Amino acid sequence: MKKNLYKLILPFLLIILTSCEKEESIFDFSSEQNQVFKAFGWDFSNQDILKVEKVKNNISVIFGYGGNILVSIGEDGTLIIDNQFPQLQKNIMAEIKKLGGKNIDYVINTHWHFDHAEGNRAFGPKGSIIIAHENSKKFMKKNNTINIVYVEYPQQAYTGSSLPKITFKDRMELKFNNNNISLHNFGPGHTTGDTIVFFREANIIHFGDILNTDSMVFIDSGNGGSLAGMIKNLEGALKIINKDTIVIPGHGKITDYETVKKYLSALIITKDKLTEMIDNNMSLEEITKNNPVKDLESILGDTNVLIDRSYLSLIKERGNNEVIN
Repeated sequence: MKKNLYKLILPFLLIILTSCEKEESIFDFSSEQNQVFKAFGWDFSNQDILKVEKVKNNISVIFGYGGNILVSIGEDGTLIIDNQFPQLQKNIMAEIKKLGGKNIDYVINTHWHFDHAEGNRAFGPKGSIIIAHENSKKFMKKNNTINIVYVEYPQQAYTGSSLPKITFKDRMELKFNNNNISLHNFGPGHTTGDTIVFFREANIIHFGDILNTDSMVFIDSGNGGSLAGMIKNLEGALKIINKDTIVIPGHGKITDYETVKKYLSALIITKDKLTEMIDNNMSLEEITKNNPVKDLESILGDTNVLIDRSYLSLIKERGNNEVIN
């Protein structure tokens, strides 16, 4: 009897084990990608990295590897903004369940970069409806190289349910969990597909990487981002918020309206100084060596990457498209 029972159960066990192996293999990364994770100090075997901070009412933020995840839980279900990495999916779900959520109904991608949207590969196939700017979807559908100056990340294309099902061009409105939520794109900034998300009733805004208060400002100039566009996006966002707005940056601690104003002012100064030096025919190497915004690092973090990517975007704006991305 036991032998017969074993024979019946064994095929089902093999099916389960095989499906588990397939699920894990979906999230394999190349050696080049793993080198970038190592450069950033991201160890996905450390599953205790996630930290949660309750912001207001039913809205919280999950901090971990990659972009900050805003979580809204209520009668309409669970909506998150950005989703980090598929390797963290079980822990992200565990934290959401602690907050009272069940499944993730909606995901809003602030842009297409791997540290904000790679979790699409985990949550999309589980039924989450993904929303993003139309340009972000275009980038997600193809392989891309992201030049972060110190390292380059080869981002693979997403397919099927990992891609956004809903896209928008300039603005989109949602009503969810007693909040009127507006999605804004003010043109190319950090990327060409940025989404700034504002919760009107809660007075909370998520900037994505238009605002990075953690370590450095990065502009993906190689893929269409620009310093002038970052400034335009920040100016646009300041028009829809007020001094009491709670500010969620793409990376870094929860902050406020004044931080956004200081950040914007620092980027305007950066643009003015770099433009002057370019007008004086100074090379990127000369500008970097004579760093004109070193005194702004208390606001902008390390400015070497900012100078490099801003120089590229400013040169491109002058019609020189032959510079290296």
